[in-house]
Amino acid sequence: MSDDREKSPLSPTAMSLRDAARLLTRTGGDPVSEDMLQADIDAGAPVNADGTLNLVHYAAWLVKEMSRRGD
Repeated sequence: MSDDREKSPLSPTAMSLRDAARLLTRTGGDPVSEDMLQADIDAGAPVNADGTLNLVHYAAWLVKEMSRRGD
């Protein structure tokens, strides 16, 4: 029996919103949904040309947004 992760390993530089939401939920303290990520994208968070999320670029965008708001 094969595992889907063996077929297409996760890449932090090109994650679907679904995979990114799952990973961020598992590693963070709060749940993250695809809708939350999409709202950030709609607010200007960067995405790759194919619509995937680069977690490094996304994290940098979040830090920039937090500093802009004074968080």
